[in-house]
Amino acid sequence: MRIKNKTKLNVLITRPEEKGKQLAQQLNTMGIESACQSFFDYQIYTHQQKIQHSLKHFPANIIIFVSVAAVTFANKTFAIKNWLNNSGTQPIQFFAVGDATKKALNQCGIEQVICPTVHTSEGLLELAQLIEITDKNIIIVRGDGGREHLKNALCQRGATVNYIESYQRVWRTLHHGIVKQWHESQINVIVITSNALLQRIVDLITAFIDTLRPDEQLTLMHWQKNCLWVVASSRIAASAEALGLINVVNAKGANDQAIIKALS
Repeated sequence: MRIKNKTKLNVLITRPEEKGKQLAQQLNTMGIESACQSFFDYQIYTHQQKIQHSLKHFPANIIIFVSVAAVTFANKTFAIKNWLNNSGTQPIQFFAVGDATKKALNQCGIEQVICPTVHTSEGLLELAQLIEITDKNIIIVRGDGGREHLKNALCQRGATVNYIESYQRVWRTLHHGIVKQWHESQINVIVITSNALLQRIVDLITAFIDTLRPDEQLTLMHWQKNCLWVVASSRIAASAEALGLINVVNAKGANDQAIIKALS
């Protein structure tokens, strides 16, 4: 399928390199130009004994995985299929934020995984299984930060919530001059999948604008505000609007399908 646009889309993909290239390939088949610029890489952030200790001393009724990376790095550290043997005698319900995360859990030997229709924290919170959770112990498997909204909402419903942080983001050092390349390449869509990423990009653009003459600053500020910012959730959309960004579209998910749907 080729999309016909009155304004030709030129997309900046900011997700990690491998996933960025996958999205770029799909956009290319649809006639949409794109450029990939990773802002961070992943690395393991925990060890097997720490995970075992968490499961033993905090026997969970529910374990929520918030990304494919959370699954991948947790499984590399301590095979997830063995978590059942380290969490006491009670059964565990496994949840995934989206279909890709669910598939990753299936590949790790976890067959029964609950997944929301809307692949966001808000989507998880709408699931019937996460409404009546008084006195439940819940573990959220994530990276080094994020999903505080999910934890707070679950705690308000009466659950006790802990994190297992299976990976961390290692932010790349990017010179603000790269913004000039985006502008000259006529980038007019920027894909954002987290609040932390949004802030990094806005800070980078701001740093570049501060180096310019007043007339050049106006040009870049106009470009920044008129870019289409495709974000993964309503919370990121609210943050983008608070930062003064005008054209913000909520893709309601960070997966390729949600982003492509938003662009089309």
